[in-house]
Amino acid sequence: MVVTEDLATRQGLTLAPDPRRVVVKLFVPGEDAALARTRAHGLVDRIAGLDADETRLLLRRTLRDFGDRHRDLEGTFRHHYELVRHRVARSRQLSPTARLLVGAYFSHEYAVEAAALCNPSMVAHPDQSALRAGQLRVAVSLRQIGEGHLSSIGFASAVLGPGSRLDVQHRSGPLVSGRRSHVRHRRDLLAAGLREEGWDNEVCATVLAALPEQYDEAGFERALAALPPDLLYRHTTTDTLEQLRRLSAASYAVAFPTDTLLHERVLWPATATESNGMEDARFVRFVDDAGVPTYQATYTAYDGRRIAARRLASDDLSQFRIDPMRGPGARNKGMALFPRTVDGRQLALCRSDGETIGLTVLADDGTWQAPVPLHGPRRSWELIQVGNCGSPVETTAGWLVFTHGVGPMRRYAIGALVLDPHRPERVIAELPGPLLAPDDTEREGYVPNVVYSCGGLLHDGLLWLPYGASDARVGFATVPLDALVEAMVGYASG
Repeated sequence: MVVTEDLATRQGLTLAPDPRRVVVKLFVPGEDAALARTRAHGLVDRIAGLDADETRLLLRRTLRDFGDRHRDLEGTFRHHYELVRHRVARSRQLSPTARLLVGAYFSHEYAVEAAALCNPSMVAHPDQSALRAGQLRVAVSLRQIGEGHLSSIGFASAVLGPGSRLDVQHRSGPLVSGRRSHVRHRRDLLAAGLREEGWDNEVCATVLAALPEQYDEAGFERALAALPPDLLYRHTTTDTLEQLRRLSAASYAVAFPTDTLLHERVLWPATATESNGMEDARFVRFVDDAGVPTYQATYTAYDGRRIAARRLASDDLSQFRIDPMRGPGARNKGMALFPRTVDGRQLALCRSDGETIGLTVLADDGTWQAPVPLHGPRRSWELIQVGNCGSPVETTAGWLVFTHGVGPMRRYAIGALVLDPHRPERVIAELPGPLLAPDDTEREGYVPNVVYSCGGLLHDGLLWLPYGASDARVGFATVPLDALVEAMVGYASG
């Protein structure tokens, strides 16, 4: 009998959290105080009271101490000054140097992965130049966790092959969190969001009727402004307008400078829905029916109380569009998109009940339908819950799905299933035991006793699986595809 955990070979290289990886964020002292005149006003007054020589010296020292850690630090200070300039008394005329210094005092560094680094996924990199035979450059997405358990999405680049060789590019250089930009919003997603959250009233119906299938922010505000007075002054209208704006704002775009390297880019929370984190991105290279590839991913948005499914799309991993995922199939964590359509259907794995792997289909109205159950907690190492470990990998045997199961003492392990290549609603085989479980070197960390992946890929007969080890580091394992399929057994439901 095959010992299933012997199938996977751990590679020697690991990625550890690096506290030197920092971004600059806006810092407003005392912003949570319920005072008419906050600490921020007093700080601006004190900065304005410095003489010109001290102002120049302080700014010069700040740029010297922090300038090589960030891109265009002066531009960031200037931007932060514009955000807080309303705190400057109208009677004051600040010099350009003083304005930059105000921006510096209203800035702080945030170490994006000071607490943990985990839950990677792996896809083929957009740049496949300058490689030797048998090599593949890959992009690795990472869940970065910093102070306050705030998660963002980071990246690394690596080269696989020949064989089991692995080279990960050094993650040096200043980080960039990208600039948010506007998008054309989809009316069907707004309507689905309103239905899900129970906002069914005359104001919602009137606004939806006034919007085209796709609309921009200006068109949205025009639709709100055109509300008839007898609707505008109803006692529920203020709350309804707030929900309309919140749900519409769930779609946005982020762009990075074209000269940044992939590992310098950070997808940072940009809406209230994801204000406490962007968790567990599962990337896949999706090829549509016309043969056009895009990078897509699902992730979990978290606002400190509620979770929500989001979908990323990008042509080149430098510009990203984010949209909400709606419908009964998108009501929990852990969605994972298939890399292509199957019989004309866009499919995704999900876990809408919190403990069972399911299959959901994208409907014409943009919602993910009620899932078909695929695999529930059955074996001793997965009796608490099961879920996917990323998008299915297409193989000659069928759709290979890496799974995770939770057992005694909340110990996570990784397993595998195979879905029918033509009817992925059917599970045709499973690995009878764990493929990867925490060993003695992996069980200690930010979240102990966990191995977890958000997606691997197949290259030259080897399955490559990046995984988080107890949220303390990221490791890499390889599994020969033929050996894994041979170790599978026929699936028996129930």
